[in-house]
Amino acid sequence: MPLDIIIGAQWGDEGKGRITDRLAERAAVTARYSGGDNAGHTVTVGSEIFKLHLLPSGLIHPGVVGVLGNGMVINPQRFIEEMDKLAARGVNVSSERVKISYAAHLITPAHIALDKASEAALGRGKIGTTGRGIGPAYTDKVARRGLRAESLADARVAADSVKAHIARANASLQGVYGQPPLDAEAVAAEFAAYAERIAPHIADTSMYLHQVLKAGMTVLAEGAQGGLLDIDHGTYPYVTSSSPVSGGAFTGLGVGPQFAGRIIGVTKAFQTRVGEGPFPTETFGAEAECLRGTGQNPWDEFGTTTGRPRRCGWLDLVLLRYSARINGLTELAITKLDVLSGLGRVRLCVGYRKEGKEFNELPLGPSHLEGFEAIYEDAPGWDEDVRGARALSDLPEAARHYLSRIEALAGLKISMVSVGPEREQMVIV
Repeated sequence: MPLDIIIGAQWGDEGKGRITDRLAERAAVTARYSGGDNAGHTVTVGSEIFKLHLLPSGLIHPGVVGVLGNGMVINPQRFIEEMDKLAARGVNVSSERVKISYAAHLITPAHIALDKASEAALGRGKIGTTGRGIGPAYTDKVARRGLRAESLADARVAADSVKAHIARANASLQGVYGQPPLDAEAVAAEFAAYAERIAPHIADTSMYLHQVLKAGMTVLAEGAQGGLLDIDHGTYPYVTSSSPVSGGAFTGLGVGPQFAGRIIGVTKAFQTRVGEGPFPTETFGAEAECLRGTGQNPWDEFGTTTGRPRRCGWLDLVLLRYSARINGLTELAITKLDVLSGLGRVRLCVGYRKEGKEFNELPLGPSHLEGFEAIYEDAPGWDEDVRGARALSDLPEAARHYLSRIEALAGLKISMVSVGPEREQMVIV
């Protein structure tokens, strides 16, 4: 009866959807527990590519139920669009297969307008948000004035709630940011229409998940973003507004820790970041371009949600050890090992240097990364194409050495290695 938790061990974009899709073969449910449509999970099955932002990745498997937990913030328009796209491709998105917690919060056009206005007002000090309204929606939640999914169970209640919400938001849009007000009647009418579509999907998902787990079936808790973007444990203030760490899975789904099974940290074979904030191992020029790709392939390092080019650098073991500690990781899943093929050398950050001192751990956590210089351990690269590997023995010796060093420096075993974007391009250890 395990709740297996899939965690982004970096700044997000690690390929969690890829790992969730593979593990969902043996699961009854996949459940998202945090974030909103600022997340982007890509799943490749044969020649088909699915890009998901709200719906759990496991839905691509016909027998798996998808749950959107209470810890999420959901844009109803985006939810319906995503459902319709999957339905058009033959994926069953009925209310029996897709369930939304009644306690999840809703994102409105006001949240999006406030998000964009706030970022613009920060100028050079901007956070680098996706502009999807995530932060303002969580702000309303914490301020106890948010709109919960349960309001969509009744179209009239939804419309009245939205009118009051827009009136409050307009006061800030006009008075604080000098932006034009939103039409409360028009937005209310939109949400009344959304209610008709979404109401059948609203459920007590905490009760549902508890029953599934008690029955001895496996639930995959799918994280969004990464541990280094956690509101408490990330590179504050350059963080998201929720708790993508493993502890967030319990609060974000409404289940207890007695069900915890594997806690799988997903990390790329290198490191990427979208948005602002410190990045000690960031690299530039031709080296960064090799890691990033050109953007012509769906798996190149450009944001699934934003399309922004990702900042690229070498794998940071100081931050990976930190992520392992705060998440209680039981193992690692490595993605994009194939991207390193053809590089003359590969590098691992094994420590930091600052003001003449060396550090193996951060003295005050990742909010104080500025000024730290990476200390690298270099190793020979490999030229072989590894995309056909299905066992460790199929990998070049240099690639195996690289993986073994990650295990040694992180203090964790690697259980999966992705060697390509397609579902079957995986080494199971």
